[in-house]
Amino acid sequence: MHRFREGKIAVLVATTVIEVGIDVANATVMAVDHPERFGLAQLHQLRGRVGRGTGDSYCILLAGDRVSDRLKKFAATEDGFQIAELDLEERQMGDLLGQRQAGEFELRHARLPADTALLERARSLARRMLDQDPLLERREHQPLRQRALARYPRAMELFRTG
Repeated sequence: MHRFREGKIAVLVATTVIEVGIDVANATVMAVDHPERFGLAQLHQLRGRVGRGTGDSYCILLAGDRVSDRLKKFAATEDGFQIAELDLEERQMGDLLGQRQAGEFELRHARLPADTALLERARSLARRMLDQDPLLERREHQPLRQRALARYPRAMELFRTG
C-alpha cells in the first residue's frame, strides 16, 4: 500500500478492505468486479476511493452481459442521499432496535422515505420528551415505557447508551 501511495507501483489489486481509510490522491481509476454482489451504499463508498486529486477519475463496474436496473440507477448519480434512498428501497429498513439489517420494518403507518416530514416531527416530539424524562419514569410515560420494554426488551439499555 505504501508503494502505491508513493507512486512506486501503478496498479493495486485489493479486496473491499481497501475502502477503509484509503486516501491516495493520484488514484484515478477503479474497477469493481461483480458489482452486483455489493450493496449500493458499499459501491458508493468504494467509488469514493478514486477522484480525490485534481485529475478526472473513473469507477468501472464489471457487471457482465446484463446490467441490472439497480446498477444503472447507481451509475446515473453520485448523490449519496439518492443512493441511500435507492439502497433503502432495495433492502428495506430492518430492525430499528435489533440486529436484522434488511427486510420490512414493523412500522404500520409510515412509508419510508415518503413520510419523512411526519417522522421528523415525531422524532422532535420524542426528543423533547426524552430530554425531560430520559428513562420514561414519569407516571404519564409509564404506558410508553411498558410498551417499549415489551416490544424491545433491550430498549432501556439502548436508551442509556445515547
